[in-house]
Amino acid sequence: MFTLKEPQIEIGRPSHALVVGGSIAGLLAARVLLNHFDRVTIVERDRFPDEPVTRPGVPQGSQVHVILTQGQRILEQLFPGLTQELTAAGAPTVDWLADWKFFGIGGWAPRFRSGFIGYTTSRNFLELVLRRRLSQSERLQFIESTQVTGLLTNADCSRITGVKLRHRTETDTTTQDQSRELAADLVVDATGRNSRMPKWLTSLGYQPPQITVVNSFLGYASRWYECPKEFVADWQGITVMSQPPSISRGAVLYPVEGNRWVVTLGGVAQDAPPNDEAGFLEFARNLRSPIIYEAIKDAQPLSSVKSYRRTENRLCHYEQLDRLPEGLVVVGDAVCAFNPVYGQGITIAAMAALTLDECLQQQFQRQHGNLIGLTRRFQQRLAKLNATPWMMATGEDFRWSTTVGGKPQRINQIMQRYIDTVQQLMLKHPSIYRAFLEVVHMVKPPSMLFHPSIMARVLWLTINKRSISSEMTVSR
Repeated sequence: MFTLKEPQIEIGRPSHALVVGGSIAGLLAARVLLNHFDRVTIVERDRFPDEPVTRPGVPQGSQVHVILTQGQRILEQLFPGLTQELTAAGAPTVDWLADWKFFGIGGWAPRFRSGFIGYTTSRNFLELVLRRRLSQSERLQFIESTQVTGLLTNADCSRITGVKLRHRTETDTTTQDQSRELAADLVVDATGRNSRMPKWLTSLGYQPPQITVVNSFLGYASRWYECPKEFVADWQGITVMSQPPSISRGAVLYPVEGNRWVVTLGGVAQDAPPNDEAGFLEFARNLRSPIIYEAIKDAQPLSSVKSYRRTENRLCHYEQLDRLPEGLVVVGDAVCAFNPVYGQGITIAAMAALTLDECLQQQFQRQHGNLIGLTRRFQQRLAKLNATPWMMATGEDFRWSTTVGGKPQRINQIMQRYIDTVQQLMLKHPSIYRAFLEVVHMVKPPSMLFHPSIMARVLWLTINKRSISSEMTVSR
């Protein structure tokens, strides 16, 4: 059962926090806010469904959403017993090294029992479970079908004091909009890529953040299938990677609750999969390996093909602004949205929630009665958190000559060659494969791949390749 300890609210201490946006980043932010405020409100423009279905505000909800191991650990920390609840509801449990077939740059990775365990679930089901958990707290309120239209401030606009709301009521014959204001001590923007925060800041006399966009023009599409009852395999999921700079297509077959598969096909450089059945299957058949095609060609589809194209990396540099109003923080895709092919979103949202929790704890230890300084401190901490996954995502996207939004630095090119060599080595060295997965799942920092034992093998393989290349040149 989900329980929260009542925070020790001091007299004069801020008491109400408001989250704009009820997706996963917003739900996780609300969870940690309950540690510090006596009331938390989530305002969402959609009406929340009672079933795990895609809602209008999450158009990517039908696509594969991976919970990396670090994200899973944080979710369990914030919601004790979540793993057990999801697996009891049918979310598959996988050993990421033994149960998952991974076709990387050099071929099929080795598979072996590792204890590197995770669970796989649909994004819609995870969001539903988190929302139900939070609704058990009497100190949290959901306001649905309501749009936040602007910010409230004090007289000199130095502090956010709440939000302006517009609630839409629809009947069989009429549609009515009702406007009101809602005061809050802290406002959290978790509205995703469509955040209007830059415009709201501009209207209050502040400079909007600079925005960096790196776009590899990935397009992807997903279809849901019933796992055939007669299907027998020694794997639970499959990843077939693209191969820069020439093979732009990749895919994943992802098992979820309800004995279903979500199959997502993707192509960079505008080589997007078709959204018709025949084209979808043909795209799968022409991957570097046809294994996913062989699995789904006779499987029963449970949905139409769902396409998604808004996949650019987008970073808003709030940490660089000279001035920001107090009483405001921005989280999730509203700050930093990654190319979703790398599966970082949910995990980064979870890590950001812990960062917010730590900042609030330090804030109240230092200030005791106000939130002055929290906004800048948090946005700077969040920027540091986002820096590594941003480098990893954009560094991979820069492998494609068609990527726009900047050019890779020399260090990016060196890193790409190094990681390519690591992926070749991991085909024969299980310990290197495990280290690689630990970095991908954010359990270990990227520096793990520069351990002397790994660097020595990379150096040996690089020198050996050059020697063979020189010998071939001489022989000619």
